[in-house]
Amino acid sequence: MPIKASADKLAREIQQFGDPPNFPHESEEEIDTVQEAEEANAGAPPDKFKGKKSKAASKSGGQKFQWEIMRSFGLSDNEISKFQNPYNWLTYFPPLAKEDLIAFGLGCDWRRSFITTDMNPFYDSFVRWQMRKLKSLGKIVKDVRYTIFSPLDGQPCADHDRASGEGVQPQEYTIIKMELVSPFPPKLGVLEGRRVFLAAATLRPETMYGQTNAWVLPDGKYGAYEINDTDVFILTQRAALNLAYQKYSRIPEKPTCLVELTGYDLIGLPLRSPLSFNEIIYALPMLTILTDKGTGIVTSVPSDAPDDYMALHDLKSKPALRAKYGVKDEWVLPFEIIPIINIPEFGDRAAEKVCMDLKIKSQNEKEKLADAKKLTYLKGFTEGTMLVGEFTGRKVQEAKAFIRSKLLEMGLAIMYSEPEKRVVSRSGDDCVVALTDQWYLTYGEEEWRKLAEECLSNMNLYSEETRHGFEHTLSWLNQWACSRSFGLGTRIPWDEQFLVESLSDSTIYMAYYTVAHLLQNGDIYGSSRSSIKPEQLTDEVWDFIFCGGAYPKSSDISSSILNKMKQEFEYWYPFDLRVSGKDLIQNHLTFSIYNHTAIMSKKHWPRGFRCNGHIMLNSEKMSKSTGNFRTLRQAIEEFSADATRFSLADAGDGVDDANFVFETANAAILRLTKEISWMEEVLAAESSLRTGPPSTYADRVFANDINIAVKMTEQNYRDYMFREALKTGFYDLQAARDEYRFSCGAGGMNRDLVWHFMDVQTRLITPICPHYGEYVWRILLNKNGFVVKAGWPVADSPDLTLKIANKYLQDSIVLMRKLLQKQILGSKKANKKGAPVTTLSEDNRLAGLIYVNEQFDGWKAECLRILQSKFDSKTHTFAPDGEIMEALKNSSIGQAANFKQTQKLCMPFLRFKKDEAVTLGAQALELRLPFGEIEVLQENLDLIRRQIGLEEVEILSATDPDALAKAGTLVSLLNQNPPSPGNPTAIFLTRS
Repeated sequence: MPIKASADKLAREIQQFGDPPNFPHESEEEIDTVQEAEEANAGAPPDKFKGKKSKAASKSGGQKFQWEIMRSFGLSDNEISKFQNPYNWLTYFPPLAKEDLIAFGLGCDWRRSFITTDMNPFYDSFVRWQMRKLKSLGKIVKDVRYTIFSPLDGQPCADHDRASGEGVQPQEYTIIKMELVSPFPPKLGVLEGRRVFLAAATLRPETMYGQTNAWVLPDGKYGAYEINDTDVFILTQRAALNLAYQKYSRIPEKPTCLVELTGYDLIGLPLRSPLSFNEIIYALPMLTILTDKGTGIVTSVPSDAPDDYMALHDLKSKPALRAKYGVKDEWVLPFEIIPIINIPEFGDRAAEKVCMDLKIKSQNEKEKLADAKKLTYLKGFTEGTMLVGEFTGRKVQEAKAFIRSKLLEMGLAIMYSEPEKRVVSRSGDDCVVALTDQWYLTYGEEEWRKLAEECLSNMNLYSEETRHGFEHTLSWLNQWACSRSFGLGTRIPWDEQFLVESLSDSTIYMAYYTVAHLLQNGDIYGSSRSSIKPEQLTDEVWDFIFCGGAYPKSSDISSSILNKMKQEFEYWYPFDLRVSGKDLIQNHLTFSIYNHTAIMSKKHWPRGFRCNGHIMLNSEKMSKSTGNFRTLRQAIEEFSADATRFSLADAGDGVDDANFVFETANAAILRLTKEISWMEEVLAAESSLRTGPPSTYADRVFANDINIAVKMTEQNYRDYMFREALKTGFYDLQAARDEYRFSCGAGGMNRDLVWHFMDVQTRLITPICPHYGEYVWRILLNKNGFVVKAGWPVADSPDLTLKIANKYLQDSIVLMRKLLQKQILGSKKANKKGAPVTTLSEDNRLAGLIYVNEQFDGWKAECLRILQSKFDSKTHTFAPDGEIMEALKNSSIGQAANFKQTQKLCMPFLRFKKDEAVTLGAQALELRLPFGEIEVLQENLDLIRRQIGLEEVEILSATDPDALAKAGTLVSLLNQNPPSPGNPTAIFLTRS
């Protein structure tokens, strides 16, 4: 449909302006728009100017004419003219898309590519079979229903046919026929002899008993429209157009306006309104009516509607307001609130009470009135009780449907529907709601919905947000119009005046991929010679392939080919993953679930959907008009394919909109180039690397970091979390390599470990940067074959204790550096990591005594024992705080005389350890760390010396009296900052 709409738009431009067209340079409309924008943005810096644009305008890049849009693609005038034919789009753009995707590095079985629509006779046969299958199962019916409709296109406007308003549904109202009492005023004199009604749209027909007046917008534009030979409705032109497509117009689909009116013409009209206890009510001015909702005529029920209460209150209490609009006292003052519904907490005058509670003073306090409606409307519907009428005593939610039915049966009201929000078709017109007789898929039918819900419950959706989206869609999705009048696609096989709607012909096309290469022989259009002809693909053949049907004995397709197609389908199905945009959850993807459950056996139902958001550029929406726009080809030419892929991977995971940042792409170029240079340098100086098996502490840590990267990156790729995969498989691994280089010191890096690192890093980054990966693999590492076929690297199980021990080491070095600054230099600011500290003099040597206490003791040990007894290691939760405090009081700590003082120390320690245990598990509550602290520090003396800038380092036990004696007079520092497990204390001194 978008293609057909664009082709038709092009044809209209040629017809109007010539070929090539000679467009006006600037229309009055565009000048007005610019002037308005300049006024709205007065004083704004030029680079911050942003015009407000609809989605339709954004999609066209802000260009008014389709011809100009085509020119922006680099097409010549001679080429553009050919695109009046919609099929030219199908032959021109797909090959270009394929070229760009190949340049991007997409790995794809191109043999299985295909074009949809009847241009591809094989796919056309597949869709026809699918539709016949659904109809035979009772899933497609013909019915008259309200549908979003494009008057210009003359057909229903489904989600993918819309420039804006995707997901918008029809909103149903009841139009109350408020009859105008004769004699008519002069402006309406031409209508004498006909029944004239102010047509008020309401969502609350049950409240009509309490009407005191009708509301009109004084400056609003209205008209008197012919509904039939006898009836005339006064309402807005927009509402009249909707009604005309719902069979309420003397001339179908063409509203006839007999008299043009404004709200001022309607003020003071006497009316008889259905169910009202007041025999005559009047039309009065209301200043807050929106003419883009409903009919522009509003019923007034001040007992239950806060807006009505305040507007009537204003007119009653402000004579000047009445005089301004020519409102006579007798039209307003005699009318009092009529209680009609009792609502718990609000009584039988809910609007009055809530307005007084919120201290609302005027009808212009829109925010407060909105809050008032939130407080009363839902509660009134769910808990309110009728006080009047034949349904007295019934709950409002029960009485509502009965009252509406009564009004309709008595001819006092009609049903009316309009789009919930504005919908613009791809052809550029505002859509209406039409009552159409067409083919519908019976989505929402109870038994079918249960199957869809069962399928969904067993699917991997990769995020709870996505699952909630599907669950919500299944809760509201109802019959879906699956036919349309024109466009590209497949004809409804039993009613060929219609085409299959574009979201209904692609619901199970994943199955077609499995056999496309056998049918189309690699030709995406299905036009090349093949051993199978489209007409041979009968329903029996498709049933055999996809539905486990009987072998089609009447088919003249060879049995080997039939069995091969069935084998291909059985091999690939059910599909494990379908990747798509989050905007398709509400239609296409949910349709896919429904149709799979109807057509295929349970073993072939979908297993997973991975939904993503849209893409932004540099934290702003993509827009051609602002220049914040890149095509895939442009990004490849500007940044290279791999830097583009790198930045896309870094753009974000999940269903939030991803953010492609140019700075990231440029940084990726530098990072990857720098990494190549480093590998070239290392390989050139390979003989200087340490040989033999990895043996040092630094070797073990680096090898462990590589194992962790392999395992975590594999899981991230499995979850399609590419940003996380980039972090664990590249950024973290780079950081580990840099730490390893520094940790090795004079001994140098281990040759085998460096080669292992280069091998692993290349494999891990290849899914994101395949061209870089192949270059490193084959040119630098001189390996055979392709890295993309090398397989995932094998890794040992990560040693988490070693990981924790190394973090302890690095954190301890940072802590020691801070202590050094404080003790020797008297500064609170530590030098950056790795930067040596200046010694005090040439004659003095800086030495460090590092004291370690490897086990908690005293009150801390007692606190940990209590927490251990109150911790559930399976759920990572603790008993209630009260229970923990009771245990503390009953312990040796609680029995001590100084408990109150100790308690002040215990509380923050308990909180810290509880938080740590929730994150890390029971090991956080052990009295000792899971490794020997002294052993780790002792093994890394050289690193500590180099990192802190010390000549001498000793690792000492804080529980050894002889070790404490070495601190001399500085032992007081240990008392001020006693070491504990995980937190060593360093004392620094100078020696001659």
